[in-house]
Amino acid sequence: MNKSRLSAAIAITSACAFLQAEDPKGWQSSAGVNVAVNKGNSDTLLAGANILTLRKWDKNEFTAGADAVYGSNRDIVTRQSVTTAQNYGAFLQYNRLVSDRIYFLGRGDARQDKVADINYRVTLSPGAGYYFIKKEKTQLSAEAGPGVVFEQFAHLPSSAYLTLRFGEKFSHAFNDKVRLLQQADVTPKIDEWSNYVFNTQATLEADLTAKLSTRLTLQDTYRSHPAPGRRENDLRILAGIAYKF
Repeated sequence: MNKSRLSAAIAITSACAFLQAEDPKGWQSSAGVNVAVNKGNSDTLLAGANILTLRKWDKNEFTAGADAVYGSNRDIVTRQSVTTAQNYGAFLQYNRLVSDRIYFLGRGDARQDKVADINYRVTLSPGAGYYFIKKEKTQLSAEAGPGVVFEQFAHLPSSAYLTLRFGEKFSHAFNDKVRLLQQADVTPKIDEWSNYVFNTQATLEADLTAKLSTRLTLQDTYRSHPAPGRRENDLRILAGIAYKF
């Protein structure tokens, strides 16, 4: 494994347990970390971190975030380590409201997944969205638009192609302490609809104190045309904590 990438993953994991705050200008930021370690008959590590920031002002909405997951397993007999997860990603999105429910958007996503043999995948997409539900405790929106994908599988040439992006977002506050956040999108190749990537994520968050909360996150990525020798689906369930001040 590349030592610089391991160092970067450890740095991200260490740094991302620090804040969830809202400033007077409307910025809301959150960061969390999750770690699972097993020692004994198996020697495994799974660590993840994420950070998200959001601001809404006038008719503007801006969101950006990044995440990282690293996992390894060491054979107790041979003492050889195998990387079981190693992916990093980031996104940003800007919405411009043209009414209370309709908005135009610009979005960019970038991801690397070494275990899935994806050196990089970058998606740039403009589009439009609509809030079907826009209440204080519950929001549901859908988005659609064209896009372009730049990607490279390991040991293969890079490629670029046009796509369409369809997405949805849902959030609901059960009370002032428990929240559900969910989002999904699918990006089929515009001239080959059977070639697509589907991403979904759901997070259940519960406040323990005014500053500390727990999170349970399910992430799933399905790629209909994976890298040669790789499977289509990757599913993760992550439990962790977030600190806020």
